[in-house]
Amino acid sequence: METEIQKKLFSLQDLKFKKFQEKLIPTIPKEKIIGIKTPALKNFAKENFKTEIKNGELLSQETKKFLNSLPHKYFEENQLHAFTIASIKNFDICIYYMEDFLPFIDNWATCDQLCAKVLKENKIELFRKIKIWIDTNKTYSIRFAVKMLMDNFLDENFSEEVLEIVSKIRTDEYYIKMMIAWFFATALAKQEKSTLPYFEKQKLDDWTHNKAIQKSLESFRISSELKIKLRKMKV
Repeated sequence: METEIQKKLFSLQDLKFKKFQEKLIPTIPKEKIIGIKTPALKNFAKENFKTEIKNGELLSQETKKFLNSLPHKYFEENQLHAFTIASIKNFDICIYYMEDFLPFIDNWATCDQLCAKVLKENKIELFRKIKIWIDTNKTYSIRFAVKMLMDNFLDENFSEEVLEIVSKIRTDEYYIKMMIAWFFATALAKQEKSTLPYFEKQKLDDWTHNKAIQKSLESFRISSELKIKLRKMKV
């Protein structure tokens, strides 16, 4: 039996967009994708799931009920879940629901859109959590952890430990390896001096090494001189 939320989601269905998403996210069975454009989903989350906080917890019973109704049936429900968590403005509450949700993420799109601004408020605790997520055997928990390092620890909070942590990940999972390549291309653009030795000494597996070089060559933030060097480092 469809829930009220699911009925509302189907009223927003765009069949042409559904076919596009089925190709874009091949890890999800077609019947699990309704087909709703992201702006419409974000508006839906904003209108239906309020994240005001009182006395250290979410005020909206409807929001708490939805966030506690895992696992969801449809991709769009997971997207709503990610957007709702991302709008929570209390670090501890955001992390609580995030950790509850991470094991249920089953695709790259939901993983990459789970990005809450409030996480920047406590970088020490976030870094501790990231190291825990990386140490799991969950594909999208690891991908999310690497993305959080890329988004939060390659600028003023940078340390070479971040590069070491990511370089030591060994996996055959495509969606983790792609994120590692993206991470190192970004790190090279932002912290060239510290990151370049990881390319020169080939500290990544061959596939990820070459993919990171490819992404770097595509980047507008990498100098032409460095790109010449990178082309010679392919294996």
